[in-house]
Amino acid sequence: MQPVKGLKHVAKAKKHSDFLFLGETIPPSSRRVIELEAAKLYTDSPLSIPIEVIHGSAPGPVLMINAAIHGDELNGVEIIRQLLNTLDEKKLKGTLIAVPIVNVFGFIHKSRYLPDRRDLNRCFPGSERGSLASRMAHTFFSQVAERCDYILDLHTGAIHRTNLPQIRADLSSKETLRIAQAFATPVIIDSPLRDGSLRSEAEKQQIPVLTYEAGEALRFDPIAINAGIIGIKRVMQAIRMLRSSRKKTPTSVIAKSTSWLRAEADGILRTLVSLGDKVEKGQVLAYINSPLGKLEVEIRANKSGIVIGQQTLPLVNEGDAVFHLAYFHQDDEIIEQVVGEFIEELTEADLDPLTTGHIVTL
Repeated sequence: MQPVKGLKHVAKAKKHSDFLFLGETIPPSSRRVIELEAAKLYTDSPLSIPIEVIHGSAPGPVLMINAAIHGDELNGVEIIRQLLNTLDEKKLKGTLIAVPIVNVFGFIHKSRYLPDRRDLNRCFPGSERGSLASRMAHTFFSQVAERCDYILDLHTGAIHRTNLPQIRADLSSKETLRIAQAFATPVIIDSPLRDGSLRSEAEKQQIPVLTYEAGEALRFDPIAINAGIIGIKRVMQAIRMLRSSRKKTPTSVIAKSTSWLRAEADGILRTLVSLGDKVEKGQVLAYINSPLGKLEVEIRANKSGIVIGQQTLPLVNEGDAVFHLAYFHQDDEIIEQVVGEFIEELTEADLDPLTTGHIVTL
């Protein structure tokens, strides 16, 4: 394999040969569905993580795309389903490992967490003898994640919170920065590594990881889904798994910092701004009212920035996180333009993400 410019990693599948994975032998130009047993139900029935491996026709890197580490985050599941339907193994270099549902327990119960109430994304690298969450993390990390050269980890906001499509990554790594810019969400957040997360543990193994955040838990968001599919294909082009496109990659802007604005009263929330909106310092973003209207409390922007996340439930308690703002070194008007062009491109595209695998040709 010819080294990618600026790339220090070497793909583990150096020769054009079979790919050995979880006891399976996958020939070039083929795909295989594999079930990784992760735990058992009370009935002693096995519970497995579904995985599809596409082994390309030529050598290249090993890329994992995973979703639903939090079991209620569904956009990534649909992104992977559509992506798999658009890929031709004969035109692929390297190997794609697609894991649409990591937290199968949470997915079945429509829950972010595992039955032991632990967050799987705080339990990596896990342990063979730890809690249920720790054991699942160990199985997934040691048998799947460590096999990869790159990881794209797909997420959404929590229940009743939605996110503007964004990439979160440790940008101190030049290769991570390069693929983050290739993904081309309007906003990239230089996010510190969090102990116990898949991203943190993979980066310790020198595996670049992007966390894609978009949309809301337990909901399909067409813009989030379409942006995810297109962004993943751009990354695959950047690491030479797919043929490069002549189309110019859209501009991304790196946020210098972010913060949440919280409710200062209990009541009914009336929001005045939406995801992607530019806000000025001191601008009223929402009102909190009592049911009879006697109370009215304003939520104002503490700085000028862009709305990248917000609560969707109109009922708030004092202290609830309501708006997530990103702040930039660049002129906010430039950021607003980037976000506007991004949303316009996706909303005007001829896409039907919930019924087909069709996406815009790159």
